Amino acid sequence: QVQLVESGGGLVQPGGSLRLSCAASGSSISIAAMGWYRQAPGKQRELVASITMSDSTDYSDSVKGRFAISRDNAKNTVYLQMNTLKPEDTAAYYCFLRTIWLRTTWGQGTQVTVSS
Repeated sequence: QVQLVESGGGLVQPGGSLRLSCAASGSSISIAAMGWYRQAPGKQRELVASITMSDSTDYSDSVKGRFAISRDNAKNTVYLQMNTLKPEDTAAYYCFLRTIWLRTTWGQGTQVTVSS
């Protein structure tokens, strides 16, 4: 059974940085991709960043150049480094894991608030 535990959210001033982490547990899983979606009140959920097991990455245009996704296979964890944060980045961030069989597991979510 695949489980995701994510952390790293919080309150930060504009221009600050946060690092989200998402740790996957479970045996005999075939991972196709991991990443984060975010959901802000009154807005559509959007894909923030994703990374495949072959290290192919994808970013939304709004975060490109500021965010970086990476993974640590030894720790079975994916990270989202968020720099130069803007108020528009305020949202609940949800980690996801997608298997090669197109099954998706979601993390519990972590709140990122960017405000002065």
